[in-house]
Amino acid sequence: MPDDRDTGLTLNPKFDAAGILTAVVTDAATGALLMVAHMNAEAFAATRATGEATFFSRSRGRLWKKGETSGNVMRVVEMRIDCDQDAVWLIVEPAGPACHTGAESCFFRRIGEDGLEPLT
Repeated sequence: MPDDRDTGLTLNPKFDAAGILTAVVTDAATGALLMVAHMNAEAFAATRATGEATFFSRSRGRLWKKGETSGNVMRVVEMRIDCDQDAVWLIVEPAGPACHTGAESCFFRRIGEDGLEPLT
């Protein structure tokens, strides 16, 4: 029997043992995959409250709002959650490149036979 979390209409995010959800981010205009990040309950709530993508940095152990230093804020157009509510999809309008390298997307390379290959 499916859990009500799976089929119901009550928002009840299922954070993992570390208190994290996976967040997939795509561009509202193009549908392009921009990045994958993580959210804890505070980042999830901040994103919903402000309409700007906020994540939890596992390496820094703190919240970070996308664009807080670069200015490349991501305005959230829509948030979706998967069937068991352990992953969230942010559909955004980015104010600039998504990747800290300056690339439009964090997925700017493919894995080829001989290693990494740049996408052109």
